[in-house]
Amino acid sequence: MTTTTKAPQPAHLGHGLKVRHLTMMGLGSAIGAGLFLGTGAGIATAGPAILISYCIAGFIVILVMRMLGEMGSAIPASGSFSHYARIGIGPWAGFVMGWLYWGLLIMVIGAEITGASALMHHWWPNIPQWAIALGIVVFFALVNLARVANFGEFEFWFALVKVAVIVGFLAIGGLLVFGLLPGTDPVGFTNVVGHGGFLPNGIAGIAAGLLIVAFAFGGIEIVTIAAAESRDPERSIGIAVRSVIWRISIFYIGSVAVMVFLLPWNSESLAQSPFVSVLNLANIPAVAGFMEFVVVVALLSAYNAQIYATSRMAFSLSSRGDGPRLLTKLSANNVPVYGVLLSIFFSFVTVVLIWWRAENLLYTLLNAVGAALLVIWIFIAVAQLRLRPQLEREGKLHLRMWLFPYLTWFTLALLAGLIVLMLTDAAAREQLISTAVLCLILTALGLWNERRKRAEESLVSAPS
Repeated sequence: MTTTTKAPQPAHLGHGLKVRHLTMMGLGSAIGAGLFLGTGAGIATAGPAILISYCIAGFIVILVMRMLGEMGSAIPASGSFSHYARIGIGPWAGFVMGWLYWGLLIMVIGAEITGASALMHHWWPNIPQWAIALGIVVFFALVNLARVANFGEFEFWFALVKVAVIVGFLAIGGLLVFGLLPGTDPVGFTNVVGHGGFLPNGIAGIAAGLLIVAFAFGGIEIVTIAAAESRDPERSIGIAVRSVIWRISIFYIGSVAVMVFLLPWNSESLAQSPFVSVLNLANIPAVAGFMEFVVVVALLSAYNAQIYATSRMAFSLSSRGDGPRLLTKLSANNVPVYGVLLSIFFSFVTVVLIWWRAENLLYTLLNAVGAALLVIWIFIAVAQLRLRPQLEREGKLHLRMWLFPYLTWFTLALLAGLIVLMLTDAAAREQLISTAVLCLILTALGLWNERRKRAEESLVSAPS
C-alpha cells in the first residue's frame, strides 16, 4: 500500500476557508434540487414509505461521512476520497472514483441550473429559460474565478438563508401537524396510512425512491474536498463533518415527515411544489412567492458549490497524472482556473439541453446521479477499511470511525442490500446497469493510464 502522504501537487491551492465556510458549503451543496425539487418526486414514487428510504439513506450517509471525516482529517487533500481510494485500494480506483464523482457533479450542476432557471422563468416569462440559465452560468463563473475566501463567504450567506428557511418550515409544519395554528386541527395519521396505505407502491416503491434520495443526500462530501483549502484542515474537517451530519439528517427527514403527514402522497401540488404546498396550509400571505425565491437561492447556492467541487476534483486528478496537466494551472488567486472553466463549459452544455428538451431534463438528471453515488460510497468504505490500520500506526487519527471495522463492514452490507433491492425495480435497475458499464469503461481507462505513466517513467529513468 502506498504511504499516506498528501497528494503531490505542482502548485498550492489557497487556504482561505474557515470552519463556518466548510460547514455551510456542505449544507449548501446538499440542500439544493434534491431537497426542494427531488422530495416531491420521491414522495410520488414511494408514497409515505419514502420516509423509510430517507432513514436508510440518511443512516448510510452518516456512516460514510464519519469514514470520510476520519480520512480527511488525517490526510487533507483536494481530491479527498479519490486520493484515499488511490492510496488505499490502488491507482486505478482513484482514477475511477475521481472521474465518476466529477461526472456525477456535472449532472448535478445540470439539475441545479435547470431547476433554478425554470422557476425564474415563471418570474420573467418573456425571457427564454435558456437565456436565464446562461446568465446564471456567466455570473457564477466570475464568482468561482475569484479568491477562494470570497467564494467561501458568498456560499456561507447563500447557505445560511436556506438553513434559516428550512428551520422555519419545520417549525410551521410541526405546528400544523399538531393543530396548534389558528383554524387548524391535528392531522393524525390520515395521510400517512390513507390513500393506498403506507406502502402504496410496495417495496419496489422504496427501491425506486432510494435513487432519488441518494441524489438528495449527495453533495455533503464537498467538506472533505474543501479541507485542503482550509486554514487548519485537521481540526476543521472534524468539526464540519460532525455538524453537517446531524443538520442534514434533521432537515431532510424532518421536512419529508412534515410533508407526508400534512398532504396526501398522490397530491399533484405536493409532487410539483412540496414546500409551497405545505406552507399554503398555514394561510401565510405571499408564502408561495417567498418560497419560490428561497428555492431559487438554494439551487444557485448548490450550483455554486458544485462548480467549486468539480474544479478541485479535476485539479487533484490532473495533479496525479490522471487528467490533462492544463487543469493544474492556478490563477493569481490560487484558483484552478481551467478546472473552473471546464465545469463552466459543461454548464453551457446544460443551457443547450434546456433549449433543446427542458421539460424532461431535470427528472433524467435526478435519476442518473443516485446509482453513481452508491458506487462512490462503496469505494469510500473499502478505502477506509484499508487505510485505518496504517493511519493508526502513523498516529494521524484525529477523528475515528465508530466501532471499526464492524460498522464499516455493516455499511458495505447495507449498500449491497440496497443494490439488490434496486434490481427489483425497472427504472432503478436501468440506472444501476448504466453506472456499472460506466465504471467498467473508467476502470479500463484507469488501467491504461497507469500503464502509460509507468512507460513514461521508464523512458525518463532509462540511461541515455
